[in-house]
Amino acid sequence: MNSELPPCPVHFLPLRRSYDWTAIRMAVKLRRLIRSEQVGIVHTFFETSDIWGGLVARVSGSPVIISSRRDLGIQRATKHDLAYRLVNPCFDRIVAVSEAVRKFCIDKDHVIPAKVVTLHSGIATEQIDAAHHVNGLRESLRLQDATHIIATVAHVRHVKGIDVLIRSAAIVCREFPRALFLLVGGILEPQYFQQLQCLCESLQIGQNVRFVGLSDDVFSLLKICNLFCLPSRSEGFSNALLEAMACGLPCVATQVGGNIEALEEGGGFLVANEDWVAISDRILFLLRNPERAHQMAQVGQQIVAAKFNVQSMVNNLVTLYDDLLNAKCSPLN
Repeated sequence: MNSELPPCPVHFLPLRRSYDWTAIRMAVKLRRLIRSEQVGIVHTFFETSDIWGGLVARVSGSPVIISSRRDLGIQRATKHDLAYRLVNPCFDRIVAVSEAVRKFCIDKDHVIPAKVVTLHSGIATEQIDAAHHVNGLRESLRLQDATHIIATVAHVRHVKGIDVLIRSAAIVCREFPRALFLLVGGILEPQYFQQLQCLCESLQIGQNVRFVGLSDDVFSLLKICNLFCLPSRSEGFSNALLEAMACGLPCVATQVGGNIEALEEGGGFLVANEDWVAISDRILFLLRNPERAHQMAQVGQQIVAAKFNVQSMVNNLVTLYDDLLNAKCSPLN
């Protein structure tokens, strides 16, 4: 993945807490930066940025303040719910990453519907097309003996439902004993990771499940797989799902959050949350029917290219910025 900095000045304000003396000092620095640079738009992401940054931007006189909401509140505590009720009036627009997240903002945070807009994520397919480290990847990861590879890309956390996928894997491996489930992502919850390892041992599929950790070349990894499965218990809108579709994989995902919007037109199968039997049924169907799997993969690629490309996302965001700035700078305001 490209980690280069953008071609503009980047200011880093270290912040561990949003309610101590360091936070106050950083707030003063941020206010000074907004005013000295005459910042026209402040766009915040995630809870601390929304609550702390939104308030600082408002008292700094920034003309336009936008909040992005990217999940269904899985990181929130009660204090966040209370703080959002205070800070939501500060925002000129709230940008939801999916219709599911938009509905959550309206229902949970009581934001007026006209103030919340949906702007789906976009995938840079050029990077996917350029992923070419496929040859030799099976050998380097010791995957030569696998007849089928089922991938998921997610950090190891309970909300990602990897335990559900492992239970599905046990069913799939009865028919395809050399199928391999490839789990790509960092370990954020070590205790949960230990539980997953014990589950693999108890189901006797330790040789069929591979945790590969973080990867700098996820796209090449996906390209050596046969299908993708996202068993999440909650999702705002999954970039990993879009990337798998763009890589040409048929997908199986739980019917939660934005997954429905990504797969509603035939790019994959949707299954009920927590239902590992249904997940295994869909995986088995795709493994038994490679032509149908290929057709579904092609549909998924077309969906990403038409609806979820990065240029469309940027164009929609720029239009939103322009509209809000023009409205604020209009002589009538």
